[in-house]
Amino acid sequence: MDLDLVRTLLAVVDSGTFDAAATALHVTPSAVSQRIKALEQRTGRVLLVRARPVRLTPSGEAIVRYGRQLLALDQDLASALGTGAVVRVSVAVNADSLATWFLPALQRVPPALRISFDLHREDQDHTTALLRQGSVMAAVTSSREPVAGCSVRKLGHIRYAAMATQSFVDRFAAGPPKSWLPDAPVVVFDRNDDLQDRFVRTLTRGRGASEHRHYVPSSEVYVRTIAAGLGWGMVPPQQLLDGLVDLVPGRTVSVPLYWQQWKLDSPALTAVAEAVAAEAAVALR
Repeated sequence: MDLDLVRTLLAVVDSGTFDAAATALHVTPSAVSQRIKALEQRTGRVLLVRARPVRLTPSGEAIVRYGRQLLALDQDLASALGTGAVVRVSVAVNADSLATWFLPALQRVPPALRISFDLHREDQDHTTALLRQGSVMAAVTSSREPVAGCSVRKLGHIRYAAMATQSFVDRFAAGPPKSWLPDAPVVVFDRNDDLQDRFVRTLTRGRGASEHRHYVPSSEVYVRTIAAGLGWGMVPPQQLLDGLVDLVPGRTVSVPLYWQQWKLDSPALTAVAEAVAAEAAVALR
């Protein structure tokens, strides 16, 4: 398969449009369109849905995975030959891991390998979608079912407890938590975050958290929002701030975390995987 055609497909996917890909590749949009058509003719498949941004078809996802793996091997070869090339490793990781234990894991990777990290923040329940699309080489995920062409390693569990300020409790608490927590203002990371709803259902066996919710898509700001008294939320122990109290001591929501990566004989990817596993063994229960 013509590597230039594959590189063009990756540029279109990464930039989202033919025009932006043309700018990145220093060619005309017409040239980009012709290359994509040539690649589709060679494979006998439609690879892209022409929308804004473009979307990959299942066949397109397979070609993108192939292309990224080919480029990764090319980078590994250049590194092994001592050309001074930087090797890019793309990883999807959830925000709470990124804010707590994941960066120390990357510090374990030997600097001599000259690895450039391309981190994609995504909810742990959705990181495998980026693997399927070929957007990343590895992912921290809550899914134990391997994506096609990937291996799986268990990392551990991250546990969340329901936290709020004492003043918040004084304002809203009226009886046991199951009687007032479903109606109390709640802080939620984003619309994929269901930890708060899951926790309330363990108390009520039916109802979720309140519709009075604040969406705060930043792990650090999320905890500060709770500390500011705007609502309650689920917080991992590594992110606890002074002044927060456990609303239901002893009751937590546990989220298993796994490492999924391409089945690729890449020294750089192997080094990152070993560093992540070593740090997870220390940081995760």
